[in-house]
Amino acid sequence: MSLPVLPASSSPSAASHPLVPYGWDADLAAVFAPYAERGLLPGRVVRVDRGRCDVVTAHGTLSADTAFVVPRDPMRIVCTGDWVAVDPDGDPRFVRTLLPRRTAFVRSTSSQRSEGQVLATNIDRVVICASLAVELDPGRLERFLALAMSSTDGAALLGDGAGGRRHEVHPIVLLTKADLVPDATTLSHLVQDVERVAPGVRVLPVSSVTGEGVDDFRAVVADGTSVLLGISGAGKSTLANTLLGRPAMEVQAARDVDGKGRHTTTTRNLLVLPGGGVLIDTPGLRGVGLYDAGAGVGQVFSEIEELAARCRFHDCAHETEPGCAVLGAVEDGTLAERRLDSYRKLLRENRRIEARSDARLRSETLREWKRRGAEGKAAAKAKRGRFR
Repeated sequence: MSLPVLPASSSPSAASHPLVPYGWDADLAAVFAPYAERGLLPGRVVRVDRGRCDVVTAHGTLSADTAFVVPRDPMRIVCTGDWVAVDPDGDPRFVRTLLPRRTAFVRSTSSQRSEGQVLATNIDRVVICASLAVELDPGRLERFLALAMSSTDGAALLGDGAGGRRHEVHPIVLLTKADLVPDATTLSHLVQDVERVAPGVRVLPVSSVTGEGVDDFRAVVADGTSVLLGISGAGKSTLANTLLGRPAMEVQAARDVDGKGRHTTTTRNLLVLPGGGVLIDTPGLRGVGLYDAGAGVGQVFSEIEELAARCRFHDCAHETEPGCAVLGAVEDGTLAERRLDSYRKLLRENRRIEARSDARLRSETLREWKRRGAEGKAAAKAKRGRFR
């Protein structure tokens, strides 16, 4: 992927700064001011691969080591979408610091540990791509939406803060490969099905083959930073190429038997769209484990949360309790049982992650106390030896 060489600018806070197409604004300029005084250069990470990252700056695109990582904290690894400070004259060049992240899309790792994995940062919009070439999976959509709606708190989650301002992340569900649906009536019903799974979220069918919905989607992502998420074969890279008007991302055909694709995109790439806005294309995700997504689960299942407020008991588990408004809605058909099962499943998973995280923090704190105690004993022993 080739990246543009940008003209230099003497003032990183100027409205005409070359990084404006990448999302640079007055707030970032104010945050960066102390680093500018040290002679550092602002830049945005457009690609990360094997300990190296491409950073676009006012002086062009630099390749740098992702040196700024808080020890043993995977949440602070340099990520596509990060705003960073680099030394333009360093040899080798290093990312010296990360600017505070406004938002972050975080999932739990595939391991049994309590760590999170940051997939994209400083995003304004999460675009969840679901292919109409295969049967839609409501549970997967609900899982993606719960994480997307939790991305608002990503900066606080990472301990960054963002100047006290709250930055909203807006999800949108994109139904790709709409040209494979036989008729408009069937497509309309599929959109309605997804709207029931994603209350209050815009659902847009698109086709990179016929162009259906592409102009509408282009208008949606014409400002801010959007990240494309979905499983392999969902058509993310093809859609990115369509918006760019050129084959910037490699694509491969999905298997006919199950609609699944191979991991053509292997890195997360930040792309500036010709009509405005920034797009982050990501590799296909085999799994999306929840990570600190309690608030997002509540938003995705807002109708269940509203029903729960009318239960007889404030701590109702919606299992067998008398006077449960949630179970009553299932019985009278106003709430689908599948929806309630999915809600329970995601809540249980999120609580398990939180419990593991708390245990990890307790264990790390205990290790730190022991280390300090050992250092104190060693210092006392050395002091006693000097006075003998």
